[in-house]
Amino acid sequence: MRQSPVPLACPLKSEGSSHSRGPAVDPAGFVDELERELLRSLARLGEQARAAVTPSVHVTDLLAGALRDGIETAEIAALWLTDEPDLDLRLGLARQVGDEARHFELIRDRIRELGGDPTADPRTRAHSPGFRYLRGLQTPAERLAAGLAREGVARLRNALLAQICDARGDLETARLSRDQVGPDEVRHLDFCRKELPRYALTAADQDAARRAVARTIQLAEEATDPSRSSKASAPPPADPSAGGR
Repeated sequence: MRQSPVPLACPLKSEGSSHSRGPAVDPAGFVDELERELLRSLARLGEQARAAVTPSVHVTDLLAGALRDGIETAEIAALWLTDEPDLDLRLGLARQVGDEARHFELIRDRIRELGGDPTADPRTRAHSPGFRYLRGLQTPAERLAAGLAREGVARLRNALLAQICDARGDLETARLSRDQVGPDEVRHLDFCRKELPRYALTAADQDAARRAVARTIQLAEEATDPSRSSKASAPPPADPSAGGR
């Protein structure tokens, strides 16, 4: 059955929310607003991600990408918990490390069952730009906001993988994505959503959280379509009227 298209959405601006900055708003209301903007951005990313998966892309390639995403997510959570004094945040991050390790093993086993190479180590490639950005975040507000966006992206990609596998008749991989990985990603999202209001208290914290969400989504878009990154960094074309001056 043909999937209903994900509605297009307005982008979350890289400099923050489309709302003008000002005094801090109620933290719970701020998180609700942030999540609404995130959902619009994820809808756009979903269209982009679906278009990027052509029939020639093998499920084992998609699973290999999930392996790399999972190990990087575990590494980021481990790095963040080492300098986090808040016990609730430390425990939540520790649980995420364990969940991602379990996902890694499940996906690796499924790659083996599908005839792929389960010994391929995703760490042989350099860390992604997303990993390098997330590693540099310092405050709980930034980390929780970026985590909310990152887990939203992970949930979207996992759901897309399940849809693709269903369409191709690979019901076992679809069940793995939907029934084993999916519920953990929902819990990770809920963790960030629950804890962020405790730290998004000042206008500076809220602006930093908006920027973290925007940058995380931007990097996810560039990972899905690398041409976006090259277009953004390309120098402007020469002005023909300059006559070579």
